[in-house]
Amino acid sequence: MHAVQRLHQYRESIATRPFKGRGYKVERCENCRISIKYCICLHKPQCHSDAAFLLLMWDDEVLKPSNTGRLIADLVDDTHAFIWQRTEVDPKLLALINDPQYQPFVVFPQVYAHEGQTIVNHVPPLENGKRPLFILLDGTWREAKKMYRKSPYLNGFPLLSINLEQQSERYRLRKAITEGQLATAEVAAQVLYSFGESDNAQLLDLWFDVFSYYSQQGASQRHQGNEDALEKLQRLAQTISYEKGNKKATN
Repeated sequence: MHAVQRLHQYRESIATRPFKGRGYKVERCENCRISIKYCICLHKPQCHSDAAFLLLMWDDEVLKPSNTGRLIADLVDDTHAFIWQRTEVDPKLLALINDPQYQPFVVFPQVYAHEGQTIVNHVPPLENGKRPLFILLDGTWREAKKMYRKSPYLNGFPLLSINLEQQSERYRLRKAITEGQLATAEVAAQVLYSFGESDNAQLLDLWFDVFSYYSQQGASQRHQGNEDALEKLQRLAQTISYEKGNKKATN
């Protein structure tokens, strides 16, 4: 069980009433949160990444079946998830972002950068063997902006601004209010591209497509999305595995 699944269980355990958002009547797999009939858990690809992710999630976001932050945790083992709180910051969260093994980057558009904040458009070489910790604010766009404004403990970290000019045409479980808005998993895939992990970025992109397509099959939005996503994902995973095997054999 990964960080987002654990957080989901915790959030459900403290809920005072059942979550009745869109699609709440569907009988879902406890792990992938898709209709049991279309569960994708057996198709999850293997992935090794040198990156780490931190998801700061709006309170209700972790309960939404349409949330794509869980897809990051599916593939990237070193993924952490916390429910965002404005006044009471979890000490474990503060310990994580101050852990000397990591160099945190807040992933957000540079137009919102705080005064004096370092802005980067790609992941620079890191010193002292540090690993990047990419901080994603997981919620609606309005919620993400509030989290960014009201989290002063993030202000001192570099802001990684990814070029996200085109609105996603692949994700139809939710409707973007403003052009340029992408699902959290799509943003994470672009971050992995920026970090130089193109294979992992492609795996996450296709895993996102698989999730999107089969989520819709279990709901009312039929025949949307990439129906070939699973085949493409399996083909890519086989190619990556084959290339890694060849590389080991020649070393």
